[in-house]
Amino acid sequence: MDNAGMWDVRRLDETEISIYRWASREGWVDVPAAAATLNLPPEEVQQAVEALVKRHLLRTAPAGPGEEPRVVPVAPQAAAASALTPAETFLRNQLARAEELRSEYDFLESVFAEGRQATGAGATAHEVRDLKTVVDLIDDALARCQEEVLACEPSREQPYSLIERAYAGERGALQRGVRMHTLYQHTARYHDATQRHVDRLLASGAQVRTLSDLFGRMVAFDRRTVFIPHHEEPDGAVIISDPATVSYLCSVFDHAWVLATPYRPGHLSSPSLAGEAKQAIVRLLTEGMKDEVIARRLGMSVRTCRKHIAEIMETFGAESRFQVGYLIRARLGEPGTTTADLDHVIAPACSSGQHAEHTGDSVRSMDRTPRRRGDGTQK
Repeated sequence: MDNAGMWDVRRLDETEISIYRWASREGWVDVPAAAATLNLPPEEVQQAVEALVKRHLLRTAPAGPGEEPRVVPVAPQAAAASALTPAETFLRNQLARAEELRSEYDFLESVFAEGRQATGAGATAHEVRDLKTVVDLIDDALARCQEEVLACEPSREQPYSLIERAYAGERGALQRGVRMHTLYQHTARYHDATQRHVDRLLASGAQVRTLSDLFGRMVAFDRRTVFIPHHEEPDGAVIISDPATVSYLCSVFDHAWVLATPYRPGHLSSPSLAGEAKQAIVRLLTEGMKDEVIARRLGMSVRTCRKHIAEIMETFGAESRFQVGYLIRARLGEPGTTTADLDHVIAPACSSGQHAEHTGDSVRSMDRTPRRRGDGTQK
């Protein structure tokens, strides 16, 4: 059996197994006798014998003087050695050659870096514009990762094939003892495919948290290399290795990780998560963002975003989304008011609703609250 042909061999069927069992019991194969005993057509028995010979499970024994050659059974271990040893040797040679090529590419990496530095282009970041190359590079970085993976994944539907490919590499890394921290948006808790993927990661030892609004997509390996989206190509990426930039991006991730909520299987939502999502919507409303932009920023559908906005308007007693933004901006305009004060105002209103009426009254009174001018007088 040659190296190429062996991978095309199918599994033995019931007839072939029956013939092998019969031959093992009788000590050799007599096609007519086997056909009669097993109640099979001779042609089918002959085809089974040929398949077993191809698998090295049957062989033709040398005949003595005046004897006909006989087809006899071969022990499975001996057959495996005969059939697979050439293929295994071939694969080992291929792997050795791959390692040689890998070493050559690693050497050329330093040559490339020197050339880039000589021209002033630097070698701390390079662009990749096609998805296949990006995926291959991430797979390679994951396979080489030894300590830690940091991944920030704003909600986005991904093809099933990419999810499965990613999980295979992530599971292998976790089995090697690599730590894996992944951030998703709260809305990812409602994506069936993401839920299944996260549940498998958690079972393998990863840690996953969610936050209402993320800073962007990135994947960091061992805090030495970071992949971020390409600014022009949706499927492209920029690979960063500059120590200062990598350290900064990882510190941004660490800050978001501390603020995020741990993901637990079976806990798809809670009043606190819903409140956080509404708080994020209110903040973006005060910045004058449109519904579509807010929805995209928070990883939710426009319909869901507008549903939250309607609930927020009702809670604040506002007649329009613009009035909500105005009321909050009015408070922000007071001297000494900080973002923390804004959170103090909107958090109760965006909670499960137990303080909604009281908060609505206080917010509606904002536009009637005297505010001091810069000269100390009131207006």
